[in-house]
Amino acid sequence: MPLYEHVFIARQDLSNAQAEGLIEHFSQVLTDNGGKVVDTEYWGVKTMAYKINKNRKGHYAFLRTDAPSEAVQEMERLMRLHDDVMRTLTIKVDAHEEGPSIQMQKRDERPDRRRERA
Repeated sequence: MPLYEHVFIARQDLSNAQAEGLIEHFSQVLTDNGGKVVDTEYWGVKTMAYKINKNRKGHYAFLRTDAPSEAVQEMERLMRLHDDVMRTLTIKVDAHEEGPSIQMQKRDERPDRRRERA
């Protein structure tokens, strides 16, 4: 099955438990439709670069999945209909990276991305 990474932003006025409940809900939608959730991460409340639906902040969540496209389409459809979800992003990837995502790594653990100049 294809591998996907999903990020969604939920409204800022939800509690942490409600935001994590959304992760569980959408994970269940995937598994009910024949998919498998490899990993989930709750990134917490973050400030956005611009307002979305009059909100400056939002609860960010990240899912790594192994699911058929029909399951992903159904999850995205339900995310668009859900009042608490403001934005979604789904990316098809060749392979999942091991360990935590770059958002969850501490600054000193991240690889140095600067290029050395000759």
